[in-house]
Amino acid sequence: MATCGRGCVPAVRFCQRLNRLKTLDDDLMVTSMKRCLTMVDLALLGVGGMVGSGLYVLTGTVAKDTAGPAVVLSFLIAGIASLMAALCYAEFGARVPRTGSAYMFTYVSCGEIWAFLIGWNVVLEYMIGGAAVARAWSGYLDSMFNHTIQNYTENHIMKWNVPYIAHYPDLLAAGILVVATIFITFGVRVSSWLNHIFSAVSLVVILFILVFGFVLADPVNWSQKEGGFAPFGVSGVMAGTATCFYAFVGFDVIAASSEEAKNPQRAIPMATAISLCMAATAYILVSTVLTLMVPWHSLDPNSALSDAFFRRGYSWAGYIVAVGSICAMNTVLLSNLFSLPRIVYAMAEDGLFFAFFAKVNPVTKVPVNAILVFGLLMAVMALIFDLEALVQFLSIGTLLAYTFVAASVIVLRFQPEKEKTSSKANSTTSPNTNYNPEPSPEASESQIIAQDSGELKEYESFSDKLQLVEMQKTRERSAPGVLKARWEPYLGRVLGNFEPGEVVAFSVLAVMVSSVSLCAVFVFGSNQLQLPTWSFAVLIVVFGSTFLLSLVVIYAHEPHINTKTFQSFKQTTIVHMPKNAKVPLVPFIPGASILMNVFLMLKLSPMTWIRFTVWVAAGLLVYFGYGIWHSKEGLRELQPKDMAARYVVLPSGSLVETVQSVQPNGHGDASALHTTPSPAQSAEEQQAKR
Repeated sequence: MATCGRGCVPAVRFCQRLNRLKTLDDDLMVTSMKRCLTMVDLALLGVGGMVGSGLYVLTGTVAKDTAGPAVVLSFLIAGIASLMAALCYAEFGARVPRTGSAYMFTYVSCGEIWAFLIGWNVVLEYMIGGAAVARAWSGYLDSMFNHTIQNYTENHIMKWNVPYIAHYPDLLAAGILVVATIFITFGVRVSSWLNHIFSAVSLVVILFILVFGFVLADPVNWSQKEGGFAPFGVSGVMAGTATCFYAFVGFDVIAASSEEAKNPQRAIPMATAISLCMAATAYILVSTVLTLMVPWHSLDPNSALSDAFFRRGYSWAGYIVAVGSICAMNTVLLSNLFSLPRIVYAMAEDGLFFAFFAKVNPVTKVPVNAILVFGLLMAVMALIFDLEALVQFLSIGTLLAYTFVAASVIVLRFQPEKEKTSSKANSTTSPNTNYNPEPSPEASESQIIAQDSGELKEYESFSDKLQLVEMQKTRERSAPGVLKARWEPYLGRVLGNFEPGEVVAFSVLAVMVSSVSLCAVFVFGSNQLQLPTWSFAVLIVVFGSTFLLSLVVIYAHEPHINTKTFQSFKQTTIVHMPKNAKVPLVPFIPGASILMNVFLMLKLSPMTWIRFTVWVAAGLLVYFGYGIWHSKEGLRELQPKDMAARYVVLPSGSLVETVQSVQPNGHGDASALHTTPSPAQSAEEQQAKR
């Protein structure tokens, strides 16, 4: 701060407020909610969130218009790409078993304002997703009765012609959302059992489709006579992959439910893997059956499966498919209504959103206020907005959340350990005794130092303190965020003088920037920018090399050997992660996930980005008008700190001990305690402080 002058101090402090990290409680398993969800419950929630109307609609649409029978490969590649994001969510859900999903993960790693924006956009995604599914559910059911409901509403209730507004109020869609909202308020067990029932029916129908479909399969439909397996080529397969990727959006409901899981360290990773594998298997097999039953170019995009059975002479099977489709859409609806209030609750609990939504019903153990308010808002959206207008805005917030979660995994895997210090005198101070600002001889000679193992060791003499400094220097060579020993001969001169974790933080930023640049060249370089071939190739090489080099630089640093949770307020809670709960090949898998998500975001329409910008601006008004002033982390910064001893090594090699100010509970301010350095040390100490 001395280099930029006093005028920079307010700006620096303001930036620190925006980027402050969430401090977790001592015991992450303690919650006001009810921990009752098993691994099976969570897995079925994930399956219900992913296997919805997309199975009955998306398969036929992509097969006919984009990829042909190669839609099978599109779903396979999309499933692998989704797995990279799901692994990041699984690790965070196990490490931080708190509700909030991507919002919470961003808060503990990237900073407050980024977490708020992620949560703000995910809230909108869930609202739009739930309203869109309700509109699709209503339209599908109405089509079974020859659009009787729509005709009656337009002729006897209301009809309007307004852009982006539905032609008639969809009372059926709004009604199903109100009914589902009421059921969600009864508690997590009721929601889970409803999801079990609908998921079981949906899985039975899928099994019927597979068995009966393979009986009716005809390999000729994949032959060159009908256009071949991949009539649109590799470009069609990749275009289909971009569309099929959205079919797997929904597994984050598992991470959002981690605060209600019995054993989140084991259940969250296992449920995520099982649900994603089940969803991918269902999509791949159903698309295989569909394109083998009838030629791909003759599919009906609106009701491909029902139409396929009808054309093979089994019209009665269409009714079974319709029942499965409605049950599948019910599970997606429950998934959205289940996750949305919990993210709102997490934001309100942290003080970033209105405290009204942080109240948990003492009987049902769910945030009833958030469920009712946002369930009704979702019903209003389904009542008046057109399905197409809703779907156009879908997925940009989810992709942004996936990007930040992947970056957060890299940051936390290489984040250096925080010092944990306390005072022996302070630990023995009783709140019923008056505080004495004079340090006792015992307190000045013995300091309690926290070790990496979590145990406390007492140093009685000054020589032991010097030995501690030497031990710390040795540990720093293998500490997280420090350059690995085998890379020091090659990168030591360039990167060896940075603080632990500093190079990794800059490299993660470089990964993000190079990802956006590389994908922008791919998406806009040929058409919108009309770049010459040579400049297109040069930019691809430059940005691609920067992306790969940044990942290599991150890999060259020491990661956490035993993955732990984050710094808590009073002490550090250590949770050793199971091996299957950690993302493998960090930072390469999270880096690939970032690249995929950024590419898909840039493929969205300009109108989607304009609406996204308007929504973000509205969110910033809420944050700066309410959240930043009521943030619990901001209030916590104003609370007194415990007394702690610090040992500062001056440039000359001398050691100076300082004791920070302390304020015991229930007492007034205490004077700051400092050991007085020798006159020869005072100038060096002032320089070191600056």
